[in-house]
Amino acid sequence: MSRITAGVLACDNENTIRRCLESVSWADERLVILDDRSTDATAEISRTIGARVLVNRFENFAQQRNYGFDHTGTEWLFYIDSDEEATTALGEEIRGVVHTPGYTGWWVPRRNLIWGRETRHGGWYPDYQLRLYRVDSARYDPEHPVHEVVQLEGQSGYLREPLIHHNYTTMQQFRAKQQQYVELEAGIRLRAGVRPRPWTIVSQPLREFWRYYVRLQGYRDGLHGLRLCALVAYYYGYAVTARLTQMIKEQRSNTR
Repeated sequence: MSRITAGVLACDNENTIRRCLESVSWADERLVILDDRSTDATAEISRTIGARVLVNRFENFAQQRNYGFDHTGTEWLFYIDSDEEATTALGEEIRGVVHTPGYTGWWVPRRNLIWGRETRHGGWYPDYQLRLYRVDSARYDPEHPVHEVVQLEGQSGYLREPLIHHNYTTMQQFRAKQQQYVELEAGIRLRAGVRPRPWTIVSQPLREFWRYYVRLQGYRDGLHGLRLCALVAYYYGYAVTARLTQMIKEQRSNTR
């Protein structure tokens, strides 16, 4: 009988951790990897539900997830984020597929609820995530600390039942998360030696908007899709380029 751990990375998630952990009650073990900077009641709530809580110093998301692999005592690990929930149907599907011979990983579709509205276009659905893996066959690539990349040995398959992602419940939360992304992504590009050309700050946001709104059909979500695609283009295109340019200037000033 293959056993499964449901793992959650958490930091100050007291408002969402209960819903998340209760949605994976079908797992043989629930493990919360808590950022050492967390100050709210996330740990206490998790323990009352029956989860094992481990505190680890945060370096990046890939490192946190690999820490979970190192402290999992089951054959399979299913990672779920604190703002996600697994339906009963997804749990049943997961418990079934882990017995499929030859597979070491499974991709899970995600339904994204953004500002309370399900968003099905602009690249937001099916939004497959590689979240279920044999512990002895997977590892997160430390060279991709922001948008984590799983290094999987073996064959992967695709599940039918989706995760529900309560993604960006407020505009304030959206802006804060995107600003965090901008800082991390600009730092990665700086260390990689990327040097934007003068026109990039204009051309890149236009390319991003075309990609999400036109090519990925974000327009099909109406005004909601227009606003979302415009904001994504601003942060992914303009803000990252502007922050990278600023970092380059600061680096040059410090070396003089």
